[in-house]
Amino acid sequence: MKIISIDPGYERLGVAILEKEKGQKPFDRPQGKEKLLFSECFKTKSSLPHHERLALIGNRIKEVIKKWKPEALATEKLFFSTNQKTALLVAEARGIILYTGSSMGLKVFEYAPIEVKTAITGYGRSEKRQMIDMVKKLIAVDKSTNSDDEFDAIAIGLTHFAIHRQK
Repeated sequence: MKIISIDPGYERLGVAILEKEKGQKPFDRPQGKEKLLFSECFKTKSSLPHHERLALIGNRIKEVIKKWKPEALATEKLFFSTNQKTALLVAEARGIILYTGSSMGLKVFEYAPIEVKTAITGYGRSEKRQMIDMVKKLIAVDKSTNSDDEFDAIAIGLTHFAIHRQK
């Protein structure tokens, strides 16, 4: 199974394509190891108007979906911060993400930040550094991957596979 996982954002968006291969040997689990096929931190320029930034996000997600042909989209539920303006902008970006994935026929799954942290580190209040260190232990990550947003997207994808491992 191949998925696109997205750490939603407005200025920066973590995007990853992960695949869970089927087991090959008679005693392998129904699905084998997870593999990272692609990741990026997609950025929009703050000098652009709001609607253009949202369009760029939707267009980039469409491009990635067309190229990699995932079966599902996994994303993080919105975490309400104290900055209401930022929360609203991220909520609008999430709307574009959900719409784009759904309109392209993908199954959409959403995970709370505490679910992602628990799935990756075993502790729902893990620090960012702990999350990144565990992601590197769980899946082979290219050395050029250094954005927190990319690591968050990868963690969301791994969470999806952990929760849906029997499927």
